[in-house]
Amino acid sequence: MSEDMKQAALDYHEFPRPGKISVELSTSAASARDLALAYSPGVAEPVRAIAENPEEAYRYTAKGNLVAVISNGSAILGLGDLGPLASKPVMEGKSLLFKKFAGVDSIDIEVDSESPQALIDTVARIADTFGGINLEDIKAPECFEVERALIERCNIPVFHDDQHGTAIVTAAGMINALEIAGKKLEDASIVCLGAGAAAHACMTLLVNMGAKVENIYMIDRTGVIHSGRDNLTPQKAAFASETDKRTLDDAIDGADVFVGLSGPNLLSADQLSKMAANPVVFACANPDPEIRPELAHETRDDVIMATGRSDFPNQVNNVLGFPFIFRGALDVRASAINEEMKAAAVLALAELAKQPVPQDVLDAYELDSLEFGREYIIPKPTDERLLGAVSGAVAQAAIDTGVARLPLPAHYPLTTVDALLK
Repeated sequence: MSEDMKQAALDYHEFPRPGKISVELSTSAASARDLALAYSPGVAEPVRAIAENPEEAYRYTAKGNLVAVISNGSAILGLGDLGPLASKPVMEGKSLLFKKFAGVDSIDIEVDSESPQALIDTVARIADTFGGINLEDIKAPECFEVERALIERCNIPVFHDDQHGTAIVTAAGMINALEIAGKKLEDASIVCLGAGAAAHACMTLLVNMGAKVENIYMIDRTGVIHSGRDNLTPQKAAFASETDKRTLDDAIDGADVFVGLSGPNLLSADQLSKMAANPVVFACANPDPEIRPELAHETRDDVIMATGRSDFPNQVNNVLGFPFIFRGALDVRASAINEEMKAAAVLALAELAKQPVPQDVLDAYELDSLEFGREYIIPKPTDERLLGAVSGAVAQAAIDTGVARLPLPAHYPLTTVDALLK
């Protein structure tokens, strides 16, 4: 990042007032009567109603549209374990995105926890405050246990976005990329470089969508994860291959798909050249991908390329998923975000990329035209249709699978956030 950009980032967070979020009043507080209703003595009435029936909290408080964005700061972006307080700008940013894209109120909570169990206990004890919990920037393998335990203990949606948000957007782009390449997910040979939380979630969701686990080669710092290795975590063991392949160079030979969730410049031009025809490359390391798009296209004119960056086509961006997934889950008061809801989000994203692109999206990206193809396999974040398409699909999947406690709202399908906030 240039020095000018670094200073601009600091100024953005400092001015016109520190931080990126604030609390606003949602009702009148202008008169003495207003204040008497808002606090004592009027507040006693909703207190009694909620004590008698806890579900009334959704009726009389902000719980139903409130998400907690929670981290212990153990895996902040690509910066590592810098502690909970250092994660606060990221968590505030997540809250900004929730509000901007889906009208969801959220508050960031940074937990100084000495162990995964302490984090679990802390979050479980405050969970009733919220309609949903978005876990963020928690290192693997602890993140798996934290999410699993909280899903069991809480009766509201708990979602680790680093895992599942990445997986949902990746799967949507992958389905479309393979279609363009003339291939099917169930037949594709997939190499996954990286074996952390996002990699495990991506491969698990791809399998749930139709990929064959025996066609997946997951690679960690030691090499290909194979059945002969000892001391594998349960997450790695799920993808241990019966194979004599031991290195990326071995696994990439003839592969249809490369998914990079690792580090910069780890896929060479020579390795890319060994992939099958019309290779699909998702090089998602940030800020520097596993292979630069310029080098990839110079090496293979048939490559279909995605990265995690906004300055290249086909950005794998979690903002395409989590705001709308929670919007749909909250609006039908879902008790969880299950696999069927994730799959519904995948298919909604994949289908939206095939629709004609609105003029306001073209204007936002200073483009004359954009249509489904090698340079456009995933919708753009500014596309307002994401709100209706993804939220609606997730809400309906929650209803269909029995985790919703409300029917589809009368104001669905959603159109714009502004209309939602009126």
